[in-house]
Amino acid sequence: MEAKKLKTVDDLLQSEDERVELINGEIVKRPMARSEHALIQSSISDEVSFLKRKDGLGGWWIMPEISVKYSEHQCPSHDIAGWRKERVPRRPTGVMNVIPDWVCEITSPGHERKDLFHNFILLQRTKVSYYWVISPEDKTLIAYKLVDEKYHVTFSVECRVEEDFAKVRIPPFEEVEIDLSYVFGDS
Repeated sequence: MEAKKLKTVDDLLQSEDERVELINGEIVKRPMARSEHALIQSSISDEVSFLKRKDGLGGWWIMPEISVKYSEHQCPSHDIAGWRKERVPRRPTGVMNVIPDWVCEITSPGHERKDLFHNFILLQRTKVSYYWVISPEDKTLIAYKLVDEKYHVTFSVECRVEEDFAKVRIPPFEEVEIDLSYVFGDS
């Protein structure tokens, strides 16, 4: 039996399909975009948008659908990722080679394993400081912070009733009130 050859970032870049990513040396199709997913993605970007306009301390590069090269065989596309401008002062271009400070994934039915397990382990191992996982179907948000090289939950919510849809401050964006009714599309 012949050993399977792992695909690389070069193989990914040569792919004609734009909706693919590199996971464990395999080129994988991304799930089809759904309105629930797109609305949450744009809502989170809206809620933290003023941080994108700040330079230096407190400023962020926040990008949706961004590919990040973690290694030659790991280049997932994140729903949203952010880099502190104090650490990455110049406007990024192309596939990112710099580890993000924050990643937000929005789960898709049938593809939850990637966000809940693969990305969790990859981002923890590569020391991404903050990781959020949002489920549009369950109206949940779990925010993790890296502490002593392990993720710890810093915020979690399941929005089921009117009073759950509050304005909250979630690390690393404590200076911004994030309106959960806007994020989950109930306002």
